[in-house]
Amino acid sequence: MRKLILMTTVLFLFSGLNLMANKTSVDVKGPATVKKGSEVTITINVTHKGNSKMHHTDWVTLKLNGKEVKKWEYTREILPATENFKLEYKMTVTEETTVEIQGNCNMHGSAGPKTLVIKTTQP
Repeated sequence: MRKLILMTTVLFLFSGLNLMANKTSVDVKGPATVKKGSEVTITINVTHKGNSKMHHTDWVTLKLNGKEVKKWEYTREILPATENFKLEYKMTVTEETTVEIQGNCNMHGSAGPKTLVIKTTQP
């Protein structure tokens, strides 16, 4: 009976931890429309609860039209500056571009990608 109570308590505690888990989430900001050939800055806001050697954002990726062009990587030795931080990426837009950003927590994973579509007009 004691084993059953102990196992039930342990399972309850571990299931509750997942409810408090915080996956890395991102928000992407940039222009919706630009003149063809314009340089733009994409701003990425990364949100996560925790920034320690044991629990941190371990990567953020940026894809343009489905192709990964930038990956910021973090380790227990090289952590992000704070748990919530901002990244920037400069690019020249020559065609309609879909920007996809995703971040990942080393313990709980990702809240999923966010996208921004930048349309072009003639110069």
